[in-house]
Amino acid sequence: MSVVHRVLVVDDDPHIRDVICFALEKAGMMPSVARDGREALIRFRETSPDMVVLDVGLPEADGLEVCRQIRKLSDVPILFLSARDEEIDRVLGLEIGGDDYVTKPFSPRELVARINVIFRRITARNSRERLDGGVLSRGRLRMDSVGHIVEFDGAPVPLTAVEFAILKAFVTRPDMVFTRDRIMDAAYGTQIHVSDRTIDSHVRNIRAKFGSAGCSSIIETVHSVGFRLGTCETAL
Repeated sequence: MSVVHRVLVVDDDPHIRDVICFALEKAGMMPSVARDGREALIRFRETSPDMVVLDVGLPEADGLEVCRQIRKLSDVPILFLSARDEEIDRVLGLEIGGDDYVTKPFSPRELVARINVIFRRITARNSRERLDGGVLSRGRLRMDSVGHIVEFDGAPVPLTAVEFAILKAFVTRPDMVFTRDRIMDAAYGTQIHVSDRTIDSHVRNIRAKFGSAGCSSIIETVHSVGFRLGTCETAL
């Protein structure tokens, strides 16, 4: 029996909501809707969706703030929509926990394709994690892939799904130097291309979270090449 994915669609434009919901229903998904940031958070708690399609320019609370609040509760995939085609918007949206970004006007077919890519990536990751037992460690770092739990020195470190995928790639191959292209493949798969600045933003975000947990070196820069896993030890 196939899984029916539940998708929360958040946009203040009723026409866009209708177009997206029609496309999702045609693709076999179950959409629900919210009209503004406040309603989005209420509906998120009520419906526990498998994904959120989230407009950036919302009334009440904008999409970026909604994303920040959701990330305090869940690592559910978030795909941003925005009428603004500026790199800073895309980088900021992905940096605070978004998984992908689509600029208006968009093709409903492309939107559904991107959603399906994210769901396939999550399904494949979960299948691999069930096979490998799911627990990885390095220094004071521990990753439970099945439970999607990351701990440093026994304390939880909250990571988004993309950040988790990036860090797992590093921990799985602790001696490898990763180019930005390799990190991109680990985070998004080969179907989606994002800029180098987006990858750098994810790395910076991971470093900041582990730095707050007392980690002196989680990801090291290898100049002119890329990045590799750090010592994963506490600061002296």
